[in-house]
Parts: sequence; structure tokens; C-alpha cells
Amino acid sequence: MLSAEKPNFNPSRLALARRRRGLTKVQLAEMLGLTYRALVGYEIGEYPPGPDMLEAITGILKFPAEFFVGPDLESVAARDVSFRSLSKMTAKHREIALAQSELALYLSKWLEERFELPAVDLPELRQETDPEAAAEALRSYWGLGQLAIRNVVHLLESKGVRVFSLNIETSDVDAISTWKGGMPFVFLNGYKTAERGRFDAAHELGHLILHRHGAPLGRVAEDEAHRFASAFLMPRANVLAHAPRFVSVPELIKLKKTFGVSLAAINYRLHELKLMSDWNYRSLSIELSKRGYRTSEPEPLEREMSLVLPIILGHLYEEGYTRSRIANEIGLPLSELESLLFSLVLTGLEGGKTVSTDNARRADLRLVK
Repeated sequence: MLSAEKPNFNPSRLALARRRRGLTKVQLAEMLGLTYRALVGYEIGEYPPGPDMLEAITGILKFPAEFFVGPDLESVAARDVSFRSLSKMTAKHREIALAQSELALYLSKWLEERFELPAVDLPELRQETDPEAAAEALRSYWGLGQLAIRNVVHLLESKGVRVFSLNIETSDVDAISTWKGGMPFVFLNGYKTAERGRFDAAHELGHLILHRHGAPLGRVAEDEAHRFASAFLMPRANVLAHAPRFVSVPELIKLKKTFGVSLAAINYRLHELKLMSDWNYRSLSIELSKRGYRTSEPEPLEREMSLVLPIILGHLYEEGYTRSRIANEIGLPLSELESLLFSLVLTGLEGGKTVSTDNARRADLRLVK
């Protein structure tokens, strides 16, 4: 066990592990049999915990003792992150999401020291005041035309966006995104439907493109990102080419197979483009809700998986790095590593070694160490 008397005990890592477990200072202090003031002393670096207390901390927080030494990890402030459903999100879930994103940045830095990942290719579009125009401009810049996007996660990864899982079992947190050190990050909640996951990924892309410099905030920013995602996944010309004369649930299901989004999102887009009446839109919205299609989908899509992460794990596996060894080397519990890969990588395949070399070439991934 590490000696707690070493001067390199890092109090900020204790606070991070506590937040990741969704605990307040008061709660952790009670669990450790400490006063609130004693725990604060640990977290602000007035004094390190003794060996027995460090062992108790690792037992409760389920982080290895090695995690609590070393340099500060890059922090992620709430003001720098786009949170969907912020109004209904609890402080606990917000802190869990921020803590998990900080661990993702830590893992990403470790990976980038070993691999040359796809370069960032997100244009500056803040001059576009209309989200629909911004979506069209980005499609043009990336040469996508009007075609439907087969895999949003693969597209983001190919353009340099670092995509990780947000493993929180709550509907309060859909997805989050942030820029850090000139690098765009998107975190997707793997407990959402595949259709919602695609839309959430496009929604966060909208934030990265439109709100890189922080404004606007709140409901206005969310509405802009929503409109961007709708236009990006369902470009106007393509929707006009496929729009039915009369919109019904069966017609929405047909369109879902083309655009890969939820029935509610298609219904919204058709109404936004004035391809259906207000009455038809409201009636269908009520019918979708009655059928339970707000939380589940008929003929569900397969969840989109990462292309880059399995390739990385495959290369590391060939070098003798199992997931357990990766977790040990960076001082994380294996469960935390798996949480960052959850829903993006087949967790049953150690190392992701079934990925083909053709996929590796398409991902523009190169080993540098």
C-alpha cells in the first residue's frame, strides 16, 4: 500500500473521486467517521490522511490508493460544459457527470501519448446566426451533401471529436460536450435509445460548432443546438424528397429508416419545415406519447459503436495491455475504465482485437509510442 505520509498525496484527486461517487463532503465524512472539518482539511491539502484513513477512503470510494498520488487532473467546470436538461438535473448528477468527464480527459491524454488520433476538423461557424444555415455549412464543408448520415459517432471521431461514454443511470443527463485545450469532447449517455443517442451526438456537435466561445447560454443555446441537430441529421432537401402527402405513424417509421432518428424528431422536423399542419403535428405527438414512443422506439436501431476506441484497444492488446493493465497503469479502477467505454465498445472482447485493419486505416489512427 502507498504511504499516506508521502508529500505527493493529491487532495484534488480525493475530491474528484468523491464527486464521481455522488457523495457530498458531509456524506463522505460520516461514512469515514470524520468531522466535516477533518475531511475538508484533506481536500484542501492542509494535511494528508494517515495510512489507515487512506485505506478506508480507498475502500469506500473504490479507487486504488495509486489514484490519490500524482499531478492534478484537468478540471472541467460546469460553465464550460453544455448540459442538456439542466433545469431538471440534480446537483449530484451534475457533479457525477463532470467528474466522469475529467476522468475521460485523463484517459484521453494517456491514449494520445501513445497514438496519433484523427486531427480536429471542426470549422469556425459562429458567424452563422441561424442553426439551419450552420448545419448546411458544416455539411458542405465536410462534403456530406444531402445524404443521410449512416453513423454519427464514426463521423465525429473521423473529424477529431473525442467521444466517450457517460455512464449515468438517469434520464436527467442526456449528453454533454466541451472544448479542452483545443480538443472537442462529447460524452454520450449509453442508457438512451440508439435513436436518441444519434440525435444527442448531433446536438452536442451543434454546441461545439455554435457555442465554442460560450454564448449564448441556457435555453437559447439548447434550442439552437436542437435545431442544428435536426437540420444536420435531416437536411431540408432530403426531407422534402421523402415527405409523404399525409403524415401518419407508419409514414414516420418509414422515414426513421432513412434518417435514423426517433419518430418524435421526425415529426418535429416535418412540422418545422411546414410539411404538416399544426393539428396533424399535435395529433401525432399525442399518439406517439400514448403508444409509449417517447421513451422507446418501434423497430429500434442498433446502437452506434466507436470505431477508434476498439482499434486503440486492439493495438494495446497486441502490446500486452489488457484493460486491467491499462487501468492499473493510470491508477483507475477497472470499472471506471469500462464506464468510459460503456456503449461504445463491445465490453466482452478483451482488447477489442476483432477489429479489422481496414477499419484501422479508415480511422486514420497511428501508433506513436
